Amino acid sequence: MYYVRGQSVQIDGNADLTLQYAIIERSRSSFRVFQTVRRHSSDMLIRALDIVISLFALIFFAPVLVFVGLMVKAQDGGSVFYGQTRIGLGGRDFTCFKFRSMLTDSDVRLKNLLATDAAARAEWIRDHKLKNDPRITGFGRFIRKTSLDEFPQLWNVLKGDMSLVGPRPIVQDEICKYGRTFVRYASVKPGITGLWQVSGRNNVSYQRRVAMDRLFCRRRNVALYLYILVATVPSILAQRGSY
Repeated sequence: MYYVRGQSVQIDGNADLTLQYAIIERSRSSFRVFQTVRRHSSDMLIRALDIVISLFALIFFAPVLVFVGLMVKAQDGGSVFYGQTRIGLGGRDFTCFKFRSMLTDSDVRLKNLLATDAAARAEWIRDHKLKNDPRITGFGRFIRKTSLDEFPQLWNVLKGDMSLVGPRPIVQDEICKYGRTFVRYASVKPGITGLWQVSGRNNVSYQRRVAMDRLFCRRRNVALYLYILVATVPSILAQRGSY
């Protein structure tokens, strides 16, 4: 009796050794085909859920999104949305959208801050984020705390660039922080929410975040997808680790 990834394979002990190996290899091939079919079915169901839930959310929250857009515009007359190049499925670039929560010259301000503030520079290198970011506007801080700034990413989900659940989309400079895990990261679509978001967000170290992304990519299935979606609601309401 042999076992191939949890499947038992009965082989006559008197059979030729070459034949025994052939039977085992055939069983392994059959198991791989089964796994591929199951993964494909899971991917199709997750995609269907992405589309249905995103459309519902855009329609249901439309008045709130219009209000947020008007408030962002009223701050300084700048653009309502902010688009940034992120890394998606297969390592391909895509434009990730958010409601703009920072000043219009945020890139210049960041460059100057990192050049003059050693503590801020060290925090940026470690986390690729600043807890007390001077570029964020007053209203921007509110929509970031409540995650309202991320609602435009529902458009990314409908386009197929993202999923509702997955690793957070990273920028080019973050690839080196993922190391060999980047291959795992690029094997799925990035998500609006994920294990990192429901496990403390910015209270979790970057290294721990990478480990969570690796775990999600390995175990991704419909049950985990639904669990994270449900867990996202209390996480947002509690505002754990959001800034």
